[in-house]
Amino acid sequence: MTEHRRRQDEPAGQTRPVRRGPGELEGEVLALLWTSGGARTATWVQGRLDGGLAYSTVVTIMSRLYDKGLLTRTRDGRSYAYEPVSDEAGIAARRMRQVLDQENDRAAVLASFVSDLSDEDERTLRELLRRHSADDLGV
Repeated sequence: MTEHRRRQDEPAGQTRPVRRGPGELEGEVLALLWTSGGARTATWVQGRLDGGLAYSTVVTIMSRLYDKGLLTRTRDGRSYAYEPVSDEAGIAARRMRQVLDQENDRAAVLASFVSDLSDEDERTLRELLRRHSADDLGV
C-alpha cells in the first residue's frame, strides 16, 4: 500500500505519494522479478507495483537495471521482457565484487571486512572457503 502525506501548502484532503529513497524502486522491481518466474515486461511490472507509477518511469528503471548488468532482456513484440541475471544473493555478491574491484588495496579491504563479521558469519565464511578449496582440489 502506498503511503501518502499532505504538504503544508496543499489543501486538506489532497495528498501526494511519499517519495521512495535512492535505489528503492530498483530494489522493488528486482524483488518483483525474482518472484515472477520468468521474463516480464514493463507493463506487467507497472501493474504490480504500488504507487501508480507512469509506464515511462518503469521502463526507465528497468533500462537502468539492464545497463547495470542486473537484468537481461529479449524482444517481446514492440517492447522488451526483462529477467534478472541472478538471484538476490548473486546480485549482492556482484555488488560486493564491484566495490572490491574499485579499491587499490584489496587485502586491506578484505581484512577490514572480515574483522567486522559476527562470529557466526566468520564461521560461515571459513566453512565456505574450506569447501571451495576442497572443490578445487577435487576432494
